[in-house]
Amino acid sequence: MGELEVRTVLVEPKSETNVGAVARVLKNFGFHDLYLVNPPHIGIKALSVASHAHDLLTRARIVSSIEEAVSDACIVAGTTAKRGISASKHLRMPALSPYELKEKTKDKGGILALLFGREDIGLLNEELKRCDIVVSIPTAPDYPVMNLSHAVAVLLYELSNGNSNSSSSSGSSGGVSSSSLPSSKRLKLASVEDKERLFNHIRTFLDEIEYREHKKEKTMVMLRRLFGRAGLTAREVQRLRGILRKAEWKIKADHRR
Repeated sequence: MGELEVRTVLVEPKSETNVGAVARVLKNFGFHDLYLVNPPHIGIKALSVASHAHDLLTRARIVSSIEEAVSDACIVAGTTAKRGISASKHLRMPALSPYELKEKTKDKGGILALLFGREDIGLLNEELKRCDIVVSIPTAPDYPVMNLSHAVAVLLYELSNGNSNSSSSSGSSGGVSSSSLPSSKRLKLASVEDKERLFNHIRTFLDEIEYREHKKEKTMVMLRRLFGRAGLTAREVQRLRGILRKAEWKIKADHRR
């Protein structure tokens, strides 16, 4: 498995000039993989702001859903400016800093999808629930919300090791080479599809054991965050599903007695 590749995903951006500025930021730090979910018309304003990154902007993938943007990713990280949400809800906590995200993913291979929300309301709660990890940039509490392209710049700067030679050290794929491990030693993480099968299995299991209905959603978000921080491999997902199947079999066997 190769080094970790970073994909920047803008979810329903409002301004084409912001999209152009983000494209410029990606090229500044040696990244290239840009996905736009239901963007505005990308015209001359965006191309002008993108400047020498106009080629990256014209190659950006335009998709109609987050699911399409992250279908081949191994880690989905959602960004938020709101950190003060009750830990019992698990939705935005624990939020990793950009440095912590780099440390958490440095020995991993595959695609890290960074989700950035709308300029006015960010990512919706339902969208954050689908993320493996939540990332927040430490800012002054009296004005925590950053400009979209500035937030992208902070995260990509950290993920590029803060190295002006990131494009040469990362290669044209926009990879992150913060790990000293060779490619063959990096963990092959489970795909989004594999993890969704696991979460659906867990939800079914909770139904089977008559887990309290009002606790299910919070529990599912908590488990998604837990597994997201753990960085599950495909084999670990299979083992966890095997445990669930064994538990289901045992419960059914006991009921037949």
